[in-house]
Amino acid sequence: MPDEKTLPSSRSWLNRTVAGAGVTSALGDFCYETTTVILPGFLAVLGIPAAALGLIEGIADAVASFTKMLSGYIADKLGHRKLLVLAGYGLTPLGQALIALATSWPLILLGRMVSWFGKGLRGPLRDAIVIQAVSPATRGRAFGFHRAADTVGAVFGPLLGVALLGSAQSWHWDDAAGPFRFVLWLSLVPGVLAVLAFLVLVEDPRRSANPKLKLLGSLRALPGRFKRYLGAIGLFGVGDFSHALLILAATTLLTPTLGAVQAAQVAGLLYVGRNVVQVAASWPVGWLADRVGHLPVLVAGYALGAATATLTALAFWAGVDSVAWLAVVFFCAGLYVAVQEALEATVTAQLVPAETMTFGIGAMGTVNGSAKFLSSATVGVLWTAASPTLAFALAAALMLAGTLAIFRVGRR
Repeated sequence: MPDEKTLPSSRSWLNRTVAGAGVTSALGDFCYETTTVILPGFLAVLGIPAAALGLIEGIADAVASFTKMLSGYIADKLGHRKLLVLAGYGLTPLGQALIALATSWPLILLGRMVSWFGKGLRGPLRDAIVIQAVSPATRGRAFGFHRAADTVGAVFGPLLGVALLGSAQSWHWDDAAGPFRFVLWLSLVPGVLAVLAFLVLVEDPRRSANPKLKLLGSLRALPGRFKRYLGAIGLFGVGDFSHALLILAATTLLTPTLGAVQAAQVAGLLYVGRNVVQVAASWPVGWLADRVGHLPVLVAGYALGAATATLTALAFWAGVDSVAWLAVVFFCAGLYVAVQEALEATVTAQLVPAETMTFGIGAMGTVNGSAKFLSSATVGVLWTAASPTLAFALAAALMLAGTLAIFRVGRR
């Protein structure tokens, strides 16, 4: 446990650690979200099908999810968190470099796995550092600010990536993948800066080690209500597909009227818009949750997630090629992700004892990521084998079931 002198009081929630974690996350997202927005187009010019993209994103999410619980367990056992977070941020640019070198999907998969292993390693520990740097009464605002700062990188990274991709199209390249590789190499710069920012700006007091902590014993000791909460998160997550597939959906729907390159650029801009919505909504979501309750706001966010999948399924069913319709889809996506990312960890902090909060956040991330592996892989394969309408309709049904399940957790 941290020394009593290090515990936060009712002082300002915007302290050095919260601000530093926000800057670091912004730089980290600038790095890997640039890849997210151009990856579908990169795979397309390499001739890799939608099923491969779904499997790549699903396996990457699975790697991140299992790493999350392990990192939380190791941190609670050893009492160290900052070094593990630094290592996690360092793996992101390494994974980006592997993707930039790829000529087929196996190396892209390896690069995505390395990056997402780093993401899983750092995520729960960084979130626990932010939550414990402020008082319980201001967690929503602090975490909302952190997620907003995090998403600033997810806005400007893809925006710059799309702009550079458009400019690079007019340059001379040996193959069609050249402009995509150029953007991928540039994305390494903010990834390296993220490591330096966390090292310099974030403070995390040394915590007492717990060498006798056992993984299975910690799992069994989790409160019953929290286990039901994890079940609801898992059910929702089985439908919560990677938004790389949402970008691919927009690209596919717009290509017949705009052409492949322009459709990819518009889809990328829609994703940037999704991230703008997330930035704008994150702090208000946290503010609202601090006043009316974190779990009820999370339920509303989950309902928006189900609406996002439903609208996407309807777009394929009706053959919609309207940018306005797709803008509504991406708006809903940005809003529900803002709620999900700002509040899932804070609700976890309310449901587990303080001494195992890091492990609890890791367990939540593991359940979420494991479910998303199934979702991304299933949506991608079902899209290829049957139809995108069926794939997104199934996702919508599962997300709605998860919404109802987490509503029941709140009622109890």
